[in-house]
Amino acid sequence: PLEPPTAPMKLIRHLSPAGPAHAVLHPDGSARAVAGDIFGDFQVTGPAFKPGKLLAPVTPPNLLCIGLNYRRHAAESNSPLPPHPVLFMKNTAAVQNPDDPIVLPRVLASHKVDYECELAIVIGRAAKNVTRERALDHVLGYTCANDVSARDWQRDGGGGQWCQGKGFDTFCPLGPVLVTRDEIPNPNALRIRTILNGAVMQDWSTDDMIFDVPALIAFLSSSKTLLPGTVILTGTPHGVGFARNPPVWLQPGDTRSEEHSSELQSLRH
Repeated sequence: PLEPPTAPMKLIRHLSPAGPAHAVLHPDGSARAVAGDIFGDFQVTGPAFKPGKLLAPVTPPNLLCIGLNYRRHAAESNSPLPPHPVLFMKNTAAVQNPDDPIVLPRVLASHKVDYECELAIVIGRAAKNVTRERALDHVLGYTCANDVSARDWQRDGGGGQWCQGKGFDTFCPLGPVLVTRDEIPNPNALRIRTILNGAVMQDWSTDDMIFDVPALIAFLSSSKTLLPGTVILTGTPHGVGFARNPPVWLQPGDTRSEEHSSELQSLRH
């Protein structure tokens, strides 16, 4: 079983000379290698080195996503608060490395591609029917995500489902840093922001979630197994592009970053 790390860690996955590998990132930008399985027993080993190209911190077996999970986002969407978490899924091929581009769809064309910064949970050990009180015991850590959404396909081309509009390739940038859970004792006390072309578009707190992180894990694990490495996107705050007047859609050449931070740590993308 996964044991909590002995000290708070910022894990990265990078392109080493031998291929993709996990490492622990230090404040000065150097890293040390991780030996073993981050979802099992692992050790930090070897001398410090400069990491290679940063990759998404995990390759998830499942991407579970929650919609309408911030009160003010529900209000700007003119939607009532849901009685249960609103679940949809993304194609795992949607995962993108943190510094690589979002590709705007042009075969099933969309010209209404939107941003959604989100706190992402990474499950560390299998979870089924866990209680709210034990939910965080199953978390390896947290990272940044962008639930990129083609609003035209989400609303009009998906047959009432959201997966089509949210599952295109590159529509889930993750990372770059996976912060272990012991560094974030309360994931519902984080600042969350999207910056588009230098302008702050979303800037709020995860305490605005309708269903907090323990509630989401308990709900999603009920009668279902959450496998190690599963990534859960927890919803986005207000300020998304479609709700603006006029709407703001992602365009070729745009630059963006998503970040979550507290007084103690920062997960920057």
